[in-house]
Amino acid sequence: MYRIKILNFEKKYLLDELIKIFLRPDQYVLIEEEDQDVDLVFNEENFSDKQSIYRQIYDQLSAATGKRPEWGILTGIRPVKLCGELYEKNQDVKKTRDILTSEYYLSEEKAQLIMDTYLHQKNFCGAAPDRSAGIYIGIPFCPTRCVYCSFASNQVPESEIVKYLAALHKEIEYTGRRMKECGITPETIYIGGGTPTTLRADQLKALIEQIKNFFDLSKLKEFTIEAGRPDTITDEKLETIKKQGIQRISINPQSMKQHTLDLIGRSHKPEDITSAFALASSYQFQSINADIIAGLPEENTEDFINTLEELIGLNPENITVHCLAVKRASKLKDIDKDFHYKQAEIVAEMLEASRKILGDAGYIPYYMYRQKHMAGAFENTGYCKKDKDCIYNIRIMDEHQTIIALGAGGITKVYYPAENRLERVANVTNYQEYINRIDEMLDRKEKNLFMEV
Repeated sequence: MYRIKILNFEKKYLLDELIKIFLRPDQYVLIEEEDQDVDLVFNEENFSDKQSIYRQIYDQLSAATGKRPEWGILTGIRPVKLCGELYEKNQDVKKTRDILTSEYYLSEEKAQLIMDTYLHQKNFCGAAPDRSAGIYIGIPFCPTRCVYCSFASNQVPESEIVKYLAALHKEIEYTGRRMKECGITPETIYIGGGTPTTLRADQLKALIEQIKNFFDLSKLKEFTIEAGRPDTITDEKLETIKKQGIQRISINPQSMKQHTLDLIGRSHKPEDITSAFALASSYQFQSINADIIAGLPEENTEDFINTLEELIGLNPENITVHCLAVKRASKLKDIDKDFHYKQAEIVAEMLEASRKILGDAGYIPYYMYRQKHMAGAFENTGYCKKDKDCIYNIRIMDEHQTIIALGAGGITKVYYPAENRLERVANVTNYQEYINRIDEMLDRKEKNLFMEV
């Protein structure tokens, strides 16, 4: 047990996030009292900048544990954003990479990954248009709850879905009207969840028509809906989505191994994934995204590679490789709170294999982000075929555009370009509270979004 003291720094929780990358919570304790013995003391020098404290923590814990995390001192979820800010300041690729490796301790590979990703994004979609926004609409329902899931994901009777949709339609009507009055146009629309295709085909149709009726879509560049779980995909639903003009969907296998699907709480088979892709392909969507997860329980590297190769054979335009994260709200946290620490080595192997396999198959990394409590403290990376990038994914990680979120759990982020800052406007997470307090949700947007723009 390491006894650690942090001096001359109030927000110790920020530094604690870096410590947790090296040590499990049961391997150390932060000492507050003056007279207690300690093993490690950080910031005794009273550094003038936070980065120096981070570097000291990294150096001392690396020496103590033998670990050298590839993301260096970074604990934030948006390293590409940091890379972009450094590049825009220095206007030099090599200098930016050197800063990332020497000052932030990134490995050469991670520094190159985010440099390449940022330059690709800059070339593909550039800066967000003035007075534009991304729209997120949340459907917080799923057929079952996966063991790793920490999102708003509820299993409810049909009557509850009907009440939720009534409230959501009201928020869509209000938001669309106020955006028009304020001269804000959506660049992208993303319907996520949960699993939006938990809804019936007629409910999906009514939802999309409500969006079309109240939002100004004259400048819309993309419209995405997550079909997610193959056990919710039907011919009728895909036909409805395609007839409404939506060209981007997701089908997310997570794994193609039956034993894994059973373990994580998925109620479908690998063959269902293949059938869902075949059905979706018959509608000729412009882009189908597929998510897989590295580090799932009882999977080895060969299992992961088999999933990836089977998925590539289904020919999706986008593949997102996630690293398993053990979040506080997930069932996996209760089963084994330290599971992500145990998976670090195997996840490293899986990610290395995925980069080569996807690269050889013509996929390029176009966006990426990190999460807390990820296996190996690595990253989630979205890969795409040429010109099949998802603009919404890029913008939400770049944080230089307002994202307006509707539905339970939605967090609107209002961007102020003159100050380069964001303000959060949150909807309540509980879907029943959202239904009961829908007028309050609209009032929050009025006061904190529309009265500010």
